[in-house]
Amino acid sequence: MTGDLLNIQPSELKFPFELRKQSSCSMVLTNKTDKYVAFKVKTTNPKKYCVRPNSGIVLPGSSCNVTVTMQAQKETPPDMQCKDKFLLQSVVAQDGVTAKDITPEMFNREEGKLVEEIKLRVVYIPANPPSPVPEESEEGSSPRASVHENGNWDASLLSAVSRSLEEPKEKSSEAWTIISKLTEEKTSALQQNQKLHQELIISLRLLIASHLLPH
Repeated sequence: MTGDLLNIQPSELKFPFELRKQSSCSMVLTNKTDKYVAFKVKTTNPKKYCVRPNSGIVLPGSSCNVTVTMQAQKETPPDMQCKDKFLLQSVVAQDGVTAKDITPEMFNREEGKLVEEIKLRVVYIPANPPSPVPEESEEGSSPRASVHENGNWDASLLSAVSRSLEEPKEKSSEAWTIISKLTEEKTSALQQNQKLHQELIISLRLLIASHLLPH
């Protein structure tokens, strides 16, 4: 934003907004003239902001940085809109003056004296903007985001499983030994059972045959 005396950058005061945290922004005042220019910063909400410096002198052709700090806020404004305004007043001063020489009367409007006034509005921007995700992903046509989100979980799960299998090698080998032994015992028991069953059948047949034979 350019005036006759000072060029102000940026033209808006943009504050990263986060509840219960201070935030700051800076503006650069550049003297466009070959004269000393005094400036003063005012705001519609002085309790909410701290301006350093709130007044000063910008030498011919030089620049001055002004930092505005917003106090921590307890509530988020509706739609992140802010109605606060800043007013930057500037006036040509005598050569050689310093910031200590600035008085409120210097900015009084008088006939034949130019007091330039530039208004700046306040804009809140999200302190932690969400990462851009294509809208189509919500409809399922672009599922890359969900795949990527689950990718880390799947990878960590697989690594945990493989790690659990790899680390206790002694325990797993011991478990396999026990399983093999039990399997063998089960097979042996089944075979023995079958053998007993067959022997029982043979014994019954012999018994029946002995009864049927004539004595």
